[in-house]
Amino acid sequence: MLGAIIGDVYGSIYEFDNEKDKSKIKLTRFSTPTDDSIMTIAISKALLICYDELVNKTEGYEQHFYDKCEEIMAAYGNAYFRKGYGVRFRNWLADPNRKPYGSYGNGSGMRVSAVGWMFDSLEDTLNIARITAEPTHNHSEGIKGAQAIAAGICLLRSGKTKEEVKAYTSETFDYDLDRKLNDIKKNYRFEVSCQKSVPEAIIAFLEGESYEEVILNAISLGGDSDTIACMAGALAEVIYKIPDHMRMGVIENIANQHELKPRDFEFYNKVVVKKKKPDFHESPVEFEYSKFDPLEYLKELGLGRNLE
Repeated sequence: MLGAIIGDVYGSIYEFDNEKDKSKIKLTRFSTPTDDSIMTIAISKALLICYDELVNKTEGYEQHFYDKCEEIMAAYGNAYFRKGYGVRFRNWLADPNRKPYGSYGNGSGMRVSAVGWMFDSLEDTLNIARITAEPTHNHSEGIKGAQAIAAGICLLRSGKTKEEVKAYTSETFDYDLDRKLNDIKKNYRFEVSCQKSVPEAIIAFLEGESYEEVILNAISLGGDSDTIACMAGALAEVIYKIPDHMRMGVIENIANQHELKPRDFEFYNKVVVKKKKPDFHESPVEFEYSKFDPLEYLKELGLGRNLE
């Protein structure tokens, strides 16, 4: 999931100012986590809280996990309200009687990456990915987008090749993955639907030969660059080591911007790092505590109960 967050941060400044020349895509001091990162962290928090019951499939675990996803997404979304959410999601955040609104937007795909790291079973991965989508993105295409990204991570972790992941994803989700990036780039425009951005993110991953190349591929497509890079980066980090300059640059930005805290990376540190390839020599995300604590802020507002 760190690969997803790094992709989001790198793509953040290019979302509404697209850059299709890969040589010009850089991390700047203005590069920042957007809604993609915030919701990725929210889902990872729900997974960690519900970890035992999800693994053991205790009675009512699906409904409890759904409720926890909704609760924590709303809590983090309201704590980080100015992070580029779509209009319908902002309305959902503000509504005390939240209901799914049938979205097929790519928000379900951008936030799901932690699910792909939690389960070794493809069946469990698909099921839990569905639940993470349903509080908002309960349209069949929204669910498919979440499942496609999570399944890709799970399959890559199990040793499947890119070609095998491509074949599975094409057949299962009816995505056309035979297109080439250069052909897509010619006419690609801003798209927020899963069906018009998740396949593109997967293609950016399929054509990349390193984590960095995947991120540059995704951003240079144009369109919703941070989200496409988030999803492509989520896949890429399974089989490619994240370069130190990208990892440390993003962590430094996060620390300097005084928003996210080290404990927001608890799922990554406790679950994902242990499942990374040993030769990647991945270490937990650590940085100096920031001044702003969203959980303490939410408690002051009476919104953040039971998040510890």
